[in-house]
Amino acid sequence: MEILFDKEIKAAAPGFKMLLLEADIVNGETDDALWAEIEEACARLRERYRIEELRHRPAIDATRTAYKRCGKDPNRYRPSAEALGRRAIKGLDLYRSLAVIDLINLLSLTTGHSIGAFDASKIVGNTLTLGVGAEGEPYEAIGRGELNIAGLPVYRDTIGGIGTPTSDNERTKLSPATRRLLVTFNIYGDDPDFPLEALEAELRRLLAQYASASDIAVKTYSIANENN
Repeated sequence: MEILFDKEIKAAAPGFKMLLLEADIVNGETDDALWAEIEEACARLRERYRIEELRHRPAIDATRTAYKRCGKDPNRYRPSAEALGRRAIKGLDLYRSLAVIDLINLLSLTTGHSIGAFDASKIVGNTLTLGVGAEGEPYEAIGRGELNIAGLPVYRDTIGGIGTPTSDNERTKLSPATRRLLVTFNIYGDDPDFPLEALEAELRRLLAQYASASDIAVKTYSIANENN
């Protein structure tokens, strides 16, 4: 898979970087060890942040800034990492799902980055383009129905949008039958606590430990380097 950036996202998020990972996986039920890691991450968030402080976390703040520059109100359409973190801080139950879905949620809780995870077999074509959603553009968000993605950063394959930082699309969502995974680790702003190498290492660890990952391929992209 290759990643392209359109001119709208280049203008709105010139510092954007991403880690693109593909891997063969086994996407079974979340086991108790993974769930224990998630509960520990929630506890750390509750200790470190009050609810009104979470949006100032570096990765979340950078994603919210990108929303504003793209034309979206991040208070109405929260990045997924912020929405998940708010649930954790409030002490609300998180939904226990499939292993890969939950380990991606764990990474979002830990880092503040909104991460896309897709069934690679359902993506049409060999290129994803990151752009900005248009008025009236159809998009069925996972578990939410039609989502107004106008002004949201959005990955599109050959036939339409598959992922935003607020929600991925039903069309390419993960299932127990998923065997080839594609992850977009979206970095709208750097956080010194989580350099790119550490993010990749943790993603690899979780996939190997909880999803029997193999045949892993990783690429990194940045808008700044593409512009040079």
